[in-house]
Amino acid sequence: MTGRAAFTLRTLALLAALSAAPALAAVGDPAERLRDPALEARAEAIGRELRCLVCQNQSIEDSDADLARDLRRIVREQIATGRSDTEVIRFVHDRYGDFVLLRPRFTAATALLWATPAVALAGGLLLILAMRRRIATTRMPAELTEAERRRLRQIEGDEAPGEEAPPATSLRGGPGGSGTPA
Repeated sequence: MTGRAAFTLRTLALLAALSAAPALAAVGDPAERLRDPALEARAEAIGRELRCLVCQNQSIEDSDADLARDLRRIVREQIATGRSDTEVIRFVHDRYGDFVLLRPRFTAATALLWATPAVALAGGLLLILAMRRRIATTRMPAELTEAERRRLRQIEGDEAPGEEAPPATSLRGGPGGSGTPA
């Protein structure tokens, strides 16, 4: 094996070990585990439902933060006293609030939070439609009134003030629709 290939393999092995270290440290301490495998499995399942308040995107089972370790200890103590899963989650939730739940409950207080993306999308669509309508109406020139046509001819010098003008033509093709004045 060449020196460069050996360096690459050692580097990859080191990176793999470093990336696995936090996960092993989080749940690998045997002193934190319950002796009964069924109770430990329950504790891990509950721990995967609770958010680490330090890491914020990890469960307390996946985090190696001190607060996550304390929360894991609390969960295991509660399970050891015979509490149900719901009671344990409620116990932690009562002390740390909604943020500790990885999947927040849908309540009246969180309804706006859940609805915000849909409201923002609908508002954006309405804004786009309003802007398109506004642009479409500004592109089409408005028809001139008879008084405006007369004034325009006076400015252009085709008509003397008080003189009767020939029949008006439309900007869209004249009386016959041919596009040329009659």
